[in-house]
Amino acid sequence: MGKNQPQHTLARQAEAIIPTPWGPFNMVAYAKDPEDWMPHIALVHPDVDVNEPVLTRIHSECITGDLFGSKRCDCGEQLTKALEMTAAEKGVVLYLRQEGRGIGIINKLKAYQLQDLGLNTIDANIHLGLEVDARQYDIAVAMLNDLSIDRIRLLTNNPEKIEAFDQSSIHIEGRAPLIIRPQQENRDYLKTKKNQMGHLFDLL
Repeated sequence: MGKNQPQHTLARQAEAIIPTPWGPFNMVAYAKDPEDWMPHIALVHPDVDVNEPVLTRIHSECITGDLFGSKRCDCGEQLTKALEMTAAEKGVVLYLRQEGRGIGIINKLKAYQLQDLGLNTIDANIHLGLEVDARQYDIAVAMLNDLSIDRIRLLTNNPEKIEAFDQSSIHIEGRAPLIIRPQQENRDYLKTKKNQMGHLFDLL
């Protein structure tokens, strides 16, 4: 099934205003089951205008980068920059529980061990018998539909995220780049994303 085909029956389970360092966001939890401990999260600016294209970041969970500040990737820095930009432009961040490009934290750590032996992020996943990118973006479509957002400016460097909205109910009216300066620890990772996965950025 394609990445923009509906697979998930999500429902809005709870919401509350969360004060953040970048300003307040309405945090909305989405899950099929109200007892789900790991719902998908929408962070919605309180003054979002759904009648205009909404700056939207679709961010897949990265516990190592988002929570612990790992320098092996740029995910934590991307999340911080996305929150800063969406706060300034009254946008939305969708936080999808798709750790490690959809392979989960255990497999991600196994892949890291293989990367320490010399494999890149793609080859490590393949060696483990996993997909290079197993994420599903129909989740994001369902969340945006519930938020009454049908036109977005997508904050991304990943062309697959743009393609995922083809033939969906969400119209992309532009792409906003997410520029993060490479660090020594993640330069090879970013080089693989750019050269082999087609991500749209220049290595500074």
